[in-house]
Amino acid sequence: MLTWLLPWEFSPTVLLATAAAALVYARGLARWRATGQRNGLWRPLSYALGLALIYAALQTRWDYYAQHMFFIHRLQHLALHHLGPFLIVLAAPWSALRRGLPQRLDRWLAAQAWLRGIMNVALDPWLAPLLFIAGVAIWLIPAVHFVAMLNADLYKLMNWSMVADGLPFWALVLDPRPRPPARLRYGSRILMLWLIMLPQIAIGAVIGLTRRDIFPVYAVCGRAFPVSPLTDQQIGGLIIWIPASMMSVVGSLILIRWMLRAEAAESGAPALD
Repeated sequence: MLTWLLPWEFSPTVLLATAAAALVYARGLARWRATGQRNGLWRPLSYALGLALIYAALQTRWDYYAQHMFFIHRLQHLALHHLGPFLIVLAAPWSALRRGLPQRLDRWLAAQAWLRGIMNVALDPWLAPLLFIAGVAIWLIPAVHFVAMLNADLYKLMNWSMVADGLPFWALVLDPRPRPPARLRYGSRILMLWLIMLPQIAIGAVIGLTRRDIFPVYAVCGRAFPVSPLTDQQIGGLIIWIPASMMSVVGSLILIRWMLRAEAAESGAPALD
């Protein structure tokens, strides 16, 4: 078990990034609680689980098997692109993260116009869902996938792009606040989730139902388990088709709950539990 938890290819960048994200958040929570405020249990748990999923997908033997089985590679990207960022954003960690930063660094970051510009682009309601789907589709083009799996730098770029692509999308969608100050109304975000679900279903169906091996790179790498190429491919297609798409359903249910609470607060009616 301990061997499985060790990195297949150690990355100091992954270790430092996840450790910094954990420490800054923990520091922010401690400062928050020192003022007498409470953040509950589920939010820190959601944040920790999301961060742990991203770390595990990149820095355990999971990464080895992802390089040698297509369906495990799809599970890896499900964690990096969907589930990990979803859980982190669901925790609404932004206030705690800002509190956890050194004050001088926080003020410096807040004063950077270029950083605000990047955030505005990343959270653009038109661009974010397009990039989210492109992040799934482009790397699954067979020729692109073949090269990326055999090139160490492209492989790292592919995995990092999943996180960099997933976090802004889920931050846009899972903003617990109504509009304004959120960028979109709850209904618009629910519609967005259902629109990005359709191409994922299509991609998963094409891959899962194709009767020839369209990802022969795993034969070159050598499959870790005695599973036929078509079975490996079919399971991978189903992962895109069902679990990845179901994240839109889960997100929609959460947004509906928030929307009902906001409407109840506006009308003065008791909030629904």
